[in-house]
Formats: sequence, structure tokens, C-alpha cells
Amino acid sequence: MKKVLVVLIVSMNLIVARSQTVPSQEDIQSFFNTKTMVVLLDNPLREYNSVIKEVMEQEWNITDYEFIDFEQYEALRKDPKYSFLYMTEVGFENDNTDARYRFLHLSLGGDYFRINEMPDIASVPLSYHSVEEDNYIYKLAILVRFIQQHALLIRDNPKIVSANVLQHYNDNIQDIKGKTLYLLEDELAPEVNSTARIKKVYPYKFRIVTKDDIEEAIADRDENVVFLHKVGPEGTKQNARCYKVIIGAADAKFYYFDYHKISDKSPDGILEKDFKKMAKK
Repeated sequence: MKKVLVVLIVSMNLIVARSQTVPSQEDIQSFFNTKTMVVLLDNPLREYNSVIKEVMEQEWNITDYEFIDFEQYEALRKDPKYSFLYMTEVGFENDNTDARYRFLHLSLGGDYFRINEMPDIASVPLSYHSVEEDNYIYKLAILVRFIQQHALLIRDNPKIVSANVLQHYNDNIQDIKGKTLYLLEDELAPEVNSTARIKKVYPYKFRIVTKDDIEEAIADRDENVVFLHKVGPEGTKQNARCYKVIIGAADAKFYYFDYHKISDKSPDGILEKDFKKMAKK
């Protein structure tokens, strides 16, 4: 498993090497008896702080929760009575691009010296660190919903934890065909940047929509909609990873998960080969 470097965004002073710590079944069961502490960002001007408060009230029902700042997190993180929902800055070892990504993590507290030792119940990429909040903030509700659903999934299906969990989610790919795929125009690679071009390789229902349309589908829990969650440099000219995730607007399932290294042949966006994979399955 590739190691990553993690910097807690709430404090630029804390830097740790991180390799994902897979939770044991005991860890997973223990999580449901914790109180989840939601770590807010230090910058009061960040929209994340207000949105995560609304999202937790709307979405979170598997543990009690409370909002804390980074100083409180440092005081509490070694206490096993608590779990933590927090944002990190992630960079991959041996990656000469020096790219940094925002991830949202749900981890268990306990007597661990380093953050990387805290069992990771779930984590999901939000964006590149350098891009604006509006690239992910409108999807925050579904990403928190996914984290919650993933915790329930691995509790009820413990074998998934030791297996390739991404393969489990990619097994849902065939169900995309029965739903309408929502796409943002600026997240399409040039080879599939129009309705006509997409139809040539993907003969199922899709719509090129706005962020407001996706946000509305998430709020309405529209069972007929899946949408693309893309994590890329958004014009910052950083040739690193482009994550592509298809998520259900109602069930928060991952129906497709993949990434590619950005290059002239594989630009920042969902590619023709992604549509072909989804259509073939």
C-alpha cells in the first residue's frame, strides 16, 4: 500500500508521514460507541465550517457528535471514547509532482503517538489543496453520507476491510446504466466534451448539468441520479492525479472509482476510456 504524507489543514505546524491504518473488527465495533468530534478549520472565513455544521445535523445519525477546534482535538485525540471527522492535506510519497490533496477522514482516537496510527474508518478525496472550496463544498453532504454508510458497510461486512474495498465499490458499476449520470461540462476531457461525443461511447442516460443541479439532486435524495465527483488541479497546471468517482445522489454509494496521472494524453477530467468502462460493464 502506498504511503502518503498528511498535514492537518487546521494546523500547518503538524506534519506526519502516514500509511493508511486499516481498522480491526474490534476497532469498527468500538467506533459505534464513540462520540464523533468534528474538527473545524482555524480560519473562520472558510465556508467549510458553516456547511459541515448543517451537513452533520442533516446527515449524521450513527454516533453522537460535537464540534471542536484543533486545540481541543490535540487534547482529546488519545482518548478512545472519541472518533474524529477531520480534513487533511495529503501528498503521496515518491511523487515528484509535490501535489497536495484535501481528504476528509473518519478516524478513531486512542493512545497513538502519530496520526497515522489512528485506525481509519473511512476517507474520501475532496479536492486539490490549491483549489477553491466551491469545487467540493456543494457535495459535502453526500461525502459525509458516504463516510457514514461506509462505516455501516464494514461493520456488517467485515471481510470487505481486508479485501480490496475499491473493487467492492466498482462492483456497483453495472447499476449506473439504470440511472441518469450528471456531469459538469468543465469536468469532461476534450475527447468527450459534448453530448454527441459522449453518446458515441456511452449509450445510456446522462445530462450535462450545473453544480446547482447536483446539489439539488443530493438534497432531494434523487434515486435516479448518479453524478461525477472529480478531484483535479482545476487549471492550476499541476500534472498529478485526477480522481474520478461516480456517486449515487440518494444512497451515497460509489458506483465507480478510478484515477489517472494527468498528462497531455490524459487531461484533467473524466476520459473517454472511463465512459467505455462504464458502458461495457
